[in-house]
Amino acid sequence: MRLFPIALGAAAFVALAPASVLAQSTDPAPDPSHITFTPPKDVKWKSSDSMDQAVIFGDPSKPGLYGILIRWHAGHFSRPHFHNTDRYAYVISGTWWVSSSDSYDLSKIHPMPAGSVVTDLAGKVHWDGAKDTDALLELVGMGPVTTTQAEAKK
Repeated sequence: MRLFPIALGAAAFVALAPASVLAQSTDPAPDPSHITFTPPKDVKWKSSDSMDQAVIFGDPSKPGLYGILIRWHAGHFSRPHFHNTDRYAYVISGTWWVSSSDSYDLSKIHPMPAGSVVTDLAGKVHWDGAKDTDALLELVGMGPVTTTQAEAKK
């Protein structure tokens, strides 16, 4: 099932529209029983040394569709792993670097520039992150999602 492009377009616009665009409007806000929205200042980010993450709809730990924003900090990468479900990513800004290797080796990463669409296939090893600059992406999938570490032992 490929719901990805529709969900990404609307969610990314709402989540990333400049606050000034939403705040400057003198038009009445839409009826929340018809359209719900979250201004950028109200998006709840959780931060760590390697990335910031915001759930923008659904819940990855529960059944159903979910969407998250991930901002990889420059110089940070995950380790080889896989997920139990397909996950669809859209690179909003920066360059996201990915690898399908089960070895953590920066010579095996490939750039996905802004505008790229990527599918992490269920059960397939990959790892990813940001090299020289931060990378912002939106991930959409069906929950519950689990992550299993899969780095090859040397």
